Amino acid sequence: MSNIKKLAGQTLYYGLSSIAARFINYLLTPYLTAALTKQDFGRIGAVYSMIPLFNIIFTYGMETAYFRFVQKKERVESINSTITISLLCSTLLLFVLIWFNQSSLANIASLKEFPQLIQLSIIIMALDALSTIPFARLRNEGRPVLFAFIKIAGICINVAVTIFFVSYCGKYVIAHPQSFLKLIYNPTDNPVKYILLANVLQSAFTLLLLSKWLLPKQWKFDVALWKEMMLYALPMLLAGLGGMINETFDRLMLGWWLPNTYDFDEQRGIYSACYKLSILITLFIQAFRMGAEPFFFKQAEGQNPQKVYARVMKFFVIIISLMFLVVSLYIPIWKHFIAEKHWVGLAVVPILLLANMFLGIYYNLSIWYKVSNRTTAGAYITLIGTAITILINYLFIPRYSYMACAWATFFCYGSMMVVSFIWGQKEYRIPYAWKKLVAYMAIVVTLFFIHKGLTILWHNIVFNLTIATILMYVYIWFILLVERKEFQKLPVIGKFIK
Repeated sequence: MSNIKKLAGQTLYYGLSSIAARFINYLLTPYLTAALTKQDFGRIGAVYSMIPLFNIIFTYGMETAYFRFVQKKERVESINSTITISLLCSTLLLFVLIWFNQSSLANIASLKEFPQLIQLSIIIMALDALSTIPFARLRNEGRPVLFAFIKIAGICINVAVTIFFVSYCGKYVIAHPQSFLKLIYNPTDNPVKYILLANVLQSAFTLLLLSKWLLPKQWKFDVALWKEMMLYALPMLLAGLGGMINETFDRLMLGWWLPNTYDFDEQRGIYSACYKLSILITLFIQAFRMGAEPFFFKQAEGQNPQKVYARVMKFFVIIISLMFLVVSLYIPIWKHFIAEKHWVGLAVVPILLLANMFLGIYYNLSIWYKVSNRTTAGAYITLIGTAITILINYLFIPRYSYMACAWATFFCYGSMMVVSFIWGQKEYRIPYAWKKLVAYMAIVVTLFFIHKGLTILWHNIVFNLTIATILMYVYIWFILLVERKEFQKLPVIGKFIK
């Protein structure tokens, strides 16, 4: 239990920083969905679907490799030096290659008419890649407060500059055509350009704050160590690429396969806005990964780590199931975080919430191939998910638009979760209480449908929220009853449970 408390503490720190950073950034969502057209918001969705994919290419699995190898204390400085030199050289090379082939990138994102958006995106990719290992070093050194400060400071810069460009510069330059601001702002430019420019400034500022951890203490490239790390990392690159295709490429696929009867930028805008309503689960998963990755590798060196992994999974499923209810039952409140013109797509939110639950469970399950050096298994599993994503989107986007994207995400992550569990139990058995965990997820889905059925019969916001609160209480009471002994061991909750 002490190990789980430690992980919970780390997840809380990283979670608070991620939630604070994302919340500050999330405040931009109602602002931007109101300030921009659905088409421009769709272009933002396209750009931010493309950037994470290329971030995977720029880092090529080295972040996970760092956590795997840095546990060998006697090689820390050699690892820091080798991995930093590798990423500096590869980032420069990839930046040059992509910069001179940016037209291909524009075709992928369906943004051929907006070359500046592609150029700014390439700069963001390179700067973010250089920040990867410095952030990993902070996590490995157990410095979540500094990690949080840098993350939040960067987001604050982004938000401030975005609002400055979108709300202030346009009006001021039009009213004062001779202003010096005309040197950096052109009212005729697409506003998405300035949103990306704010991101460039954020990434540069973040890298500046991380400069102490960017460069190694000694410049020594260990070729043998690098080869060893690459053998571990390259399958993670394939897994990462497949995972990012599963997570973000659906917004690009809308541009490829929607028939001309749809305005694909508008459809992408609606889907991108509604996707953000699954942010609570996404934030928790992100925070969990921040704390869990170094934690899991350290546990692998101890006695009976499988028992710890199983208990972590149990608490994870309980929390994430509760989060599913918090969002799905209270959509009448959450929907006000996006502009009303996007509410037509709210039906995708519960589907995406379940899909992200599956993804979070898969991240837990993936520890079996990471600690046993079977990273090729992760690549195979992710490629299965990628094939499902592409096939469903290809077949059904022309008829069902973004609803096909939501269901493709659901079946993709569900399949990855199941395959990883079955395969992992054969290769590296972990005693998950899987029947109980499946029951917990089935219960929250049942409660969701009960709520939906009752609220269809009576369209009243007070009734809707009252039923939601009652069902939430029922689930919490049930979990506390079933898991009483587990929760009694927790110092904060235990004293309230007799």
